Amino acid sequence: MLFINNDSNDVYFNFALEHYFVTEKQMNEPLLVFWRTEPTLMVGKYQNIYEEVDVNYAKQHDINIVRRPSGGGTIYTDLGSWQFTFIHYQTKREIFFDDFTQPVIVALNRLGVPAEFNGRNDIMIENKKISGNAQYKEKGITVHHGSLLFDTNIEEMVRSTTVDEHKIISKSIKSIRDRVTNIAEYLPNDFTAMDFKQYMVQELMGNEATIYHLTRTDIARINELADQLFRSWEAKYKRNPTFTRTTTHYLAGGKLSVSLNIKSGRIAELQLTGDFFSGEDIEEFCQKLVGTRLDEQAIREKITELTDQSLIYNISNEEIATAILDIPQRNID
Repeated sequence: MLFINNDSNDVYFNFALEHYFVTEKQMNEPLLVFWRTEPTLMVGKYQNIYEEVDVNYAKQHDINIVRRPSGGGTIYTDLGSWQFTFIHYQTKREIFFDDFTQPVIVALNRLGVPAEFNGRNDIMIENKKISGNAQYKEKGITVHHGSLLFDTNIEEMVRSTTVDEHKIISKSIKSIRDRVTNIAEYLPNDFTAMDFKQYMVQELMGNEATIYHLTRTDIARINELADQLFRSWEAKYKRNPTFTRTTTHYLAGGKLSVSLNIKSGRIAELQLTGDFFSGEDIEEFCQKLVGTRLDEQAIREKITELTDQSLIYNISNEEIATAILDIPQRNID
């Protein structure tokens, strides 16, 4: 495994770096990047920013907003947080977390931190979240990235995000502070953020770590990609069109919102958003449903025709059809 030495705190640069090593400069072995950002709200690929983020507050307090290339929910990061990225050059289509979260958990446990996986995409300490994880596929390559709340400003996290009230009610949670904690609270006071980075990189890489230093050419191209793919208004907000009908469903695989425009009884526009994960092209799937009659048989037959594999991690195609049709179904908390 190669360790990419990257000291940038620019979130747009850091996501562009991932893209660069996936699409333009593929290496001969897996990669690890360990990085952090200035105050930032990272919105999932399939989410509506205005439903997840207090945009005005973010602007007033110089908090960056970025849309990740992966699914999942919105997270707040700052210089008290660390992010880790694994890039594996393999052709595995489905979403899988254990291969990447387990080494992180083992490293934390060796440090005396009682971390454990929650079964979906979070790492927890005593039922409080310290790490959210997300994953996406590009050209058969797996990119897994996760957050580690080391000494994050929880108050800023609370103020800058719009909390989904259903999640609070359904899980009997009173506030974000009840749901998250910082790793530093479980470590000696003199154990710094840089100490933590050094320890985690050593644990994840082992004794035979090879370090790759970005060249000037790398940095110049990554900056170009950052401007093109992540920094612009279009990159952040283009997934927020207006629809005539939006319904939201809470399933085992996460929140799934279905936004529809219907003309003459047929789907004219369709968008699936939420904090779910998918290894497939959701936009392409939605586009292929355009023109389909909005009735149960037609929708189910069309989805079956389009794919024989599960489109969304831990949400069945049957549940997707039911959500599009807005048939009442039992919420799974």
